[in-house]
Amino acid sequence: MALPISPGEPARAYGSLRILVAGGAGFIGSHLCAALLSAGHEVICVDNLITGRVSNLRAVALHPRFRFVHHNLIEPVGELGVFDRIYHLASPASPPGYQQFQVETLRVNSEGTRHLLDLAHRCGAALLYASTSEAYGDPLEHPQRESYRGNVSSTGPRSMYDEAKRFGEAMIMAYVRTLGVDARIVRIFNTYGPHSDPLDGRIVPNFITQAIAGAPLTLYGTGTQTRSLCYISDLIAGLVLAMESTAATGEVINLGNPEEHTVLEFARLVIELTRSRSGVTFTQAAVGDDPQRRRPDITKAFSMLAWQPSVSLRDGLRTTIDYFRDELAHSAMPVGALV
Repeated sequence: MALPISPGEPARAYGSLRILVAGGAGFIGSHLCAALLSAGHEVICVDNLITGRVSNLRAVALHPRFRFVHHNLIEPVGELGVFDRIYHLASPASPPGYQQFQVETLRVNSEGTRHLLDLAHRCGAALLYASTSEAYGDPLEHPQRESYRGNVSSTGPRSMYDEAKRFGEAMIMAYVRTLGVDARIVRIFNTYGPHSDPLDGRIVPNFITQAIAGAPLTLYGTGTQTRSLCYISDLIAGLVLAMESTAATGEVINLGNPEEHTVLEFARLVIELTRSRSGVTFTQAAVGDDPQRRRPDITKAFSMLAWQPSVSLRDGLRTTIDYFRDELAHSAMPVGALV
């Protein structure tokens, strides 16, 4: 049986745990699986692989405390046993992913969230819901605090993702308030690192694959829009701290790096670090609610979790560039297909 969670009693005191990672074959989920296994836990990864990649699980696939279950969370979870912790990261997260799987994105963040909350309630498990900075839309507040309600279109071209996550957050809070489920919400800002899909569509995979190919780096609009990039290991540490904090129950917490740069600055840094001869090319601005400024206020994460990013942008990008060089060298996909 799952161990009970008492107010004020850190769950980490219980030692080895049985943990479900929904969306565990994705970019973030696969790193989380590896980190939890390294900490001595049993990990059950559930993924339907519409955007997750089996290759992300190479390092953990044969681990004796790891199990992969191919399952779509739109359907009830079924007989997977009892869990101590449930991480809900199951959702397409990149623009190409949620644009291709619009209805699936809406359903996994609504029906899928309900199924995992029901499981958490039955087990007495703690649950963490991976929401997104996109819940703030194109923000009128800068930097964005958790109390900011957002500037989001319910019918715009990103609504299938933005509103799905906002609905998922509402579902989480309903279960916290009415059933006492020990759940928390983290809003994840732009994250990068190894295991990113080369066809992900976001700035780091795009810029690195284009620079490696010697192609111009594509900037949408003027390149003056800003982003704040958090390296994957920093984010994973934040997720675990949020899960293991009893003070985080019913809370919303931003996780991201508050170091803000323009997209053009990121492009130039990638060109420098890859030693590429690529230039930059400007194209039509992204359609819809593409945020013009993006920077998290992480005061709450620092005060509640004692968390802040530690990996420098240059170090994180160097590691990510090395990963993409190796990934592209061993891929059957022509590099030219990535630009």
